Amino acid sequence: MRGAHRDEDDDSRDRPLVALRAATAFAAAGLLLAGLLAPAAVGAGTLLARASANVSSTTAGLLDREPDAASVITDVFGAPMATVYDRYRLPVGPTGVADTMKAAIVAIEDRRFYDHDGIDAQGLTRAAATNAVTGTPFEGQGGSTITMQFVKNQRLYTLADTDEERRTATADTVARKFTEVRLARRVEDQLGKDEILARYLDLVYFGRGAYGVEAAARTWFRTGADALTVPQAALLAGLVRAPSAYDPLDHPAAARARRDQVLDAMTEVGSLTRTQAAAARAAPLGVVSEPIPTPNGCAGARPGTGFFCREVVERLTAAGLDLATGGYTVRTTLDPGATAAARDATRAAVDPEADVADVTAVVAPRPGRRPVLALAANRTYGPDADAGQTVLPLTTAPLRGAGSIYKIFTAAAALERGLVSPGTTLDVPEEYRSELAEGYTVENLGSYPDELTLRQALATSPNTTFVALVDRIGSVPPIVDVARRLGLRTTLAAPGPDGRPLAERVGAEQASFTLGPDPTSPLDLANVAATISSGGRWCPPTLVEAVTDRDAREVTPAIAPCEQAVDPAVARELRTALSEDVEDGTASRAADDAGWDRTMIAKTGTTQRSASAAFLGATDRYAGAVMTFSTDGAEPVCTSPVSTCSEGDLTGGSVPADTWFDLMGPLHRSGADRDDEG
Repeated sequence: MRGAHRDEDDDSRDRPLVALRAATAFAAAGLLLAGLLAPAAVGAGTLLARASANVSSTTAGLLDREPDAASVITDVFGAPMATVYDRYRLPVGPTGVADTMKAAIVAIEDRRFYDHDGIDAQGLTRAAATNAVTGTPFEGQGGSTITMQFVKNQRLYTLADTDEERRTATADTVARKFTEVRLARRVEDQLGKDEILARYLDLVYFGRGAYGVEAAARTWFRTGADALTVPQAALLAGLVRAPSAYDPLDHPAAARARRDQVLDAMTEVGSLTRTQAAAARAAPLGVVSEPIPTPNGCAGARPGTGFFCREVVERLTAAGLDLATGGYTVRTTLDPGATAAARDATRAAVDPEADVADVTAVVAPRPGRRPVLALAANRTYGPDADAGQTVLPLTTAPLRGAGSIYKIFTAAAALERGLVSPGTTLDVPEEYRSELAEGYTVENLGSYPDELTLRQALATSPNTTFVALVDRIGSVPPIVDVARRLGLRTTLAAPGPDGRPLAERVGAEQASFTLGPDPTSPLDLANVAATISSGGRWCPPTLVEAVTDRDAREVTPAIAPCEQAVDPAVARELRTALSEDVEDGTASRAADDAGWDRTMIAKTGTTQRSASAAFLGATDRYAGAVMTFSTDGAEPVCTSPVSTCSEGDLTGGSVPADTWFDLMGPLHRSGADRDDEG
């Protein structure tokens, strides 16, 4: 008892000291508040003066610089197929957020938000006093208004470019608080309350990689911010203060308690009736079992669209658009029907787990434009090689040779010069020594008649005939030139081991160019077919219909204009010369098996040792190319089953042609073409 009495005496003696400390703290808090609001009037001190030095220059950034935002890539119909971001943030602005969410965040974070001018003097005094008495941080003491929190987060996520700037933006110091107060007042002078609230909700972090309320709604509930229910909004509002501590999967009890605290606050301020709040408290947390952001980048694209996505990102990045931060909406030319058919055909032809790639590109030969409808492969685009994925641009980059398809370019050059016509009879020697390339001799594979027309020669592909035709042309550069004009542009611009592009490396006497040993882009080949079938008019293969920024302004990069690659009369002759391959040539077996009965142009190609093979074809609706090749160097490829082997039997008329007809047959039968789109 004596001990207890002694404690009471101690308490009595301490009470004046505690009271004095508290009074001093509140007085100090009052002075601090006055210093924060009007530092010059009360002599706030050198520290605060220094902190205010950059306020004016920072204000413009707060209002003018937008936070980073994810870009969404869609197919031609506007259906999302990929999202690209540094941070998963999808700004939606004032009209994109449900009133439930606005009410919840105001109730729990700043219930006087619509009444103050950016500074809650009552809350700031209380926070300063608590800091003065206990030494606890300002954070969590209720001193920051939503406007001040917007300032803090905007400085952290948008304005800070260095680690030091990020530390300054989050430091628990009087100087930082002072800066936020001054900046908040300026923000309130220039923005309305609804705009400030919307910017804040688009900015803050809600856990699990979700920045901003739209990303949070999608991540936690698979819904939009404009559709959040009361309990969903209350849970998200509760997460803002401590996303990890209130994570509903890791800490469900804490998350529920925090959500209910938000519901109580909403009831206190009149946003909810007690009945509505009780119903919301009875609701389950309702979050998804795996709350992860939308997969990032082309590796997370919709199945079958990864290679297309990669090329879109590469092109737009080269045009100066930063998709990872810019918040763009990119509507592409990708046709989901054509893409599904292409993916199914390549996978049916070659096992995705085989060490052989089967890739295809499909374009539409429309007047004045050349939309790319599909870029697909039997492989999946992605970084996991053990799972059969690859990040190589299989459908667009020049990786392997296309073989005798290059005879098209020799024929075109000869037609331009009037040396031949489709019906011109050409010699077919068993062996031919080039006059142009000294010491270069070629032989044919298989037996041929002594003579063939140009049309028959393109269909059956004797090597000697076309090397001899190179000699008649007199030089290889004219053949290279017509190849470029018809569409072999990425291929010819690709640098070789010495850094020079293929167009420069092909010498005037390199007669072997006509046999197509050089790495070739599948998309280039598809566009060559489209150029020929479009009257000789080349157009750049286009993957993007439109790009809009976050304010819905169109920012689509300009593309090169179409060109008349060859005279229309030459194009007509070339179409005629390429019309027999599916009738009585190297692709006739594949065409017969597919029951093909449409008029088309076609050409097959096979490189030495069957390391790669290709098929090019076009109708009036679609142009496409298929290439099949070893993914492990230049190993020969066998076809039963399709795999690398020691002695290959792959030809352009086998797997590539089968894939092409398997792809194009359903497209033509289903009427899936988009000619009516212009």
